Amino acid sequence: MPTQASASVLDLNQLRRTCKACALYELCLPAGIDGAGLDQLDAVVRDRHSLNRGDILYRDGQPFTALYVVRAGALKTYVQDAAGDVQILGFHLPGEIVGFDALATDFHISHAEALERSSICELPFAKLQQVTHDVPALQRQLLRVISREVVGEHEHLATMGKQQAQERLAGFLHSMADRYARLNRDSTSLTLPMSRAYIANYLGLVVETVSRGFTRLEDMGVLAVNRKQVRILRPDVLASLCSPNGADAPRPRVQSGSGR
Repeated sequence: MPTQASASVLDLNQLRRTCKACALYELCLPAGIDGAGLDQLDAVVRDRHSLNRGDILYRDGQPFTALYVVRAGALKTYVQDAAGDVQILGFHLPGEIVGFDALATDFHISHAEALERSSICELPFAKLQQVTHDVPALQRQLLRVISREVVGEHEHLATMGKQQAQERLAGFLHSMADRYARLNRDSTSLTLPMSRAYIANYLGLVVETVSRGFTRLEDMGVLAVNRKQVRILRPDVLASLCSPNGADAPRPRVQSGSGR
């Protein structure tokens, strides 16, 4: 988070009385907020028990009661039709918020499931509304986060419209790197909590295509992959591959081996 040199925000990590080492990076407040405002917000944030892999945070049709911040681990959100077919809508990292799908109807229209052992902080919405009424700066920041969610959905739709599978995969990895950077993490060293099958579902591809895509990016010297650890060696080339003209971008020298 910004230091004293840019003292315009206050990280909620400072509220360690109830949220030790919390990753609430998305909800930052102006440094000038008074103690009463901080106490109000502190009273809203509530811990939940850890989720094991496969545990459901909320389901389609469940009444809307809260927003949730991923504190550790990762979640996926998805929809499931009557035949049981699943479409993954997104992956959510520490510091990111889920539950916005229910704002319009007061009912969730998707499922949220833990990809790995995770913990979350619960923000009961009724209480959060009161605090945002009393603390306008928090309301503005929350609107920014919601807007960012909308932008992310638009970017995903644009990615899905690309014809080349390589563009879709490059766009996905580039987006993950951007999110890492926004959360003050190393944007060139990614830990992907989702399986190749989940990535394929999210991108509208088959697993074999995604696996070949990772191999090709390794052979090009763009990535170094070791299971779920992905090191971006050439961010510039990865960015160029996200565009339709990416096929014409200069290629690094092909490497003879790739580690897995």
